[in-house]
Amino acid sequence: MMADRVWLKSYPAGVPADIDADRYRSIADLFEQIVGRYGDRPAFHNLGRTLSYSELEKLSRDFAAFLQTLPGMGKGERVAIMSPNVLQYPVVLFGILRAGMTVVNVNPLYTPKELAHQLRDSGARAIVVIENFAATLEKVWQDTPVEHVITTQIGDMLPIPRRWLVNFVIKTVRKMVPAWRIDAAIPLLDALARGAAAPFAPVRVAPDDLAFLQYTGGTTGVSKGAMLSHRNMLANLEQTGVWISGSFQEGREIIIAPLPMYHIFCLTSTLSFMKWGSLSVLITNPRDMPALVRELGQWRWSAMSGVNTLFNGLLHTPGFEALDFSSVKVVIGGGAAVQKPVAERWKAVTGHYVTEAYGLTEASPGVSANPVETPWNGMIGLPFPSTEISIRDDDFKLLPLWTGEGEIEKCTGEICVRGPQVMTGYWGNPEETAKVLQEGWLKTGDVGHMSSAGFVTITDRKKDMILVSGFNVYPNEIESVVASHPGVLECGAVGIADERTGEAVKVVIVRKDPSLTPEAVVEHCRGQLTGYKLPRQVEFRDVLPKSPIGKVLRRDLREPPHT
Repeated sequence: MMADRVWLKSYPAGVPADIDADRYRSIADLFEQIVGRYGDRPAFHNLGRTLSYSELEKLSRDFAAFLQTLPGMGKGERVAIMSPNVLQYPVVLFGILRAGMTVVNVNPLYTPKELAHQLRDSGARAIVVIENFAATLEKVWQDTPVEHVITTQIGDMLPIPRRWLVNFVIKTVRKMVPAWRIDAAIPLLDALARGAAAPFAPVRVAPDDLAFLQYTGGTTGVSKGAMLSHRNMLANLEQTGVWISGSFQEGREIIIAPLPMYHIFCLTSTLSFMKWGSLSVLITNPRDMPALVRELGQWRWSAMSGVNTLFNGLLHTPGFEALDFSSVKVVIGGGAAVQKPVAERWKAVTGHYVTEAYGLTEASPGVSANPVETPWNGMIGLPFPSTEISIRDDDFKLLPLWTGEGEIEKCTGEICVRGPQVMTGYWGNPEETAKVLQEGWLKTGDVGHMSSAGFVTITDRKKDMILVSGFNVYPNEIESVVASHPGVLECGAVGIADERTGEAVKVVIVRKDPSLTPEAVVEHCRGQLTGYKLPRQVEFRDVLPKSPIGKVLRRDLREPPHT
């Protein structure tokens, strides 16, 4: 640890300087202790059904036993989950981890190209997929290492006859399940039945064993798997937990989970809340704001994690202002900066501040946060317990703290993080690992400064990453797709401010075909990029701004060309 952790003097009362990162041996160990303590308490709720901790234990045990019956599926094998927030998700998640295997979270909105890359790169030999997205998997799975496909319908965890009704409506009435055929697929309910009849052999998992391969983009445009060990994740659960739980009561808290659990932010916060025997209400489709408001109205909820776009959307949804917020204890904002007007209106409507936090996939993800119920300050807060943040220049030299006097530029550099939550590296990619890990420090690619009180402010990004509703979008990936259009000569992609999503993708193109239209560009991208990565603005220019060595100057693309 650094000798002078200036941020400790600003810590809220009751928050320790350090946590015990070795309190639990594995996530399965923690899970079993939670079940032993809160077995009869509700654990997860979705679509009208609640699973208790003991029911979750039984179902996840059955899935773990099923995985152990599959050929070639031993300890350490990777299993992908391609699902929104439904009860199947925690069942499968804990089943994989209890079997000593590694979870590979997959965004269900991925295109076939994006899905194929992640399955190949991770070496996943099994995947659990909601039928709504099986058509995407059908196109690529045979060209990947996947040998076992387990499918499930949205309503499969619901009691009969509600299960039949929900699945019928989704498939036949709303037509939300495109036609698919994977002959080798095993229905999840059959898998659970097979597992229930099979013995389960508990697996001894070491703290440094891999728990998650959590994919994140890169400056090269190729997504990389951040290797998050059990110890990484458990440390971050402890760190974030002691920060936010000052007023929590065991077995009493209700958590709203509108962000997808395949996203590291929601995943870690949900696991963290489980330590108090909390009930997590999983929101399958948070984009349906009226339905989310109705769900919020049914619970005396304690906590919620979200992104700026979610908070903004709720504030503009009829009925939200009339809800009862008297039970709320903490609302965590992350994934992207919470904008000041949104934070201030949230406080005016709910009576509570959004607690802004900062993290990144490579740090499991929590790095820092403002103290709970702190007014908006434009900062990302103080380093979590057992976490160090340093500001360094391009030569990795330590920069001074910002005292409020002198030139702030001399205190501004790359934000670097060290702590037990920092990943062990990128899966199968030592070159990219070496670029971001130096002397135990994770170089975040974000630029900022630290005050003499220990508060950190982000001022820019060293990387050209674009944040759309909390999701990372990398310009190189967009540019490679746009450039593949025969009518494009050159292109560059940047992020621009967007009231709805925080940032949106803008592409600037030099045309090879003078008749090329913005609509044609977006349509070309649609088949290869997930929706949030699609360009929202397409601009044509005669030339692109470039450096003396011919590199496109992305920063100059954000503004209109000078006339």
